[in-house]
Amino acid sequence: MSPLQSAKFWLIQHVGLAKDALHIYVGLTLFLGAALAFRWPLRSWKPLAVVFAAALLGEAWDLRDSLIYRTRIDLWGNWHDIWNTMFWPTMLLLLARTTGIFATSANTRRSG
Repeated sequence: MSPLQSAKFWLIQHVGLAKDALHIYVGLTLFLGAALAFRWPLRSWKPLAVVFAAALLGEAWDLRDSLIYRTRIDLWGNWHDIWNTMFWPTMLLLLARTTGIFATSANTRRSG
């Protein structure tokens, strides 16, 4: 078992969340963390690109592990994981772009 798979199983056992929920939490953490760390607005494509890159890398690693350890390849499962990881960050980006819900007072003063 690869270090990534070991880390995933450890998290599942010790955090008390299902694997699908972990994908959601990782996606949100990466999205908001990248936006905060790099001072990117939530309406920017950049935080979403960070999440997408991480989701693709994680699933590529899963596929690699399946080949190396001769376990079943589940492409539908890989797609499901990417979907779970991307859904809420994408919704936050759309909300930031189409509503004023994440507008700061400085942005509100400039546009008003």
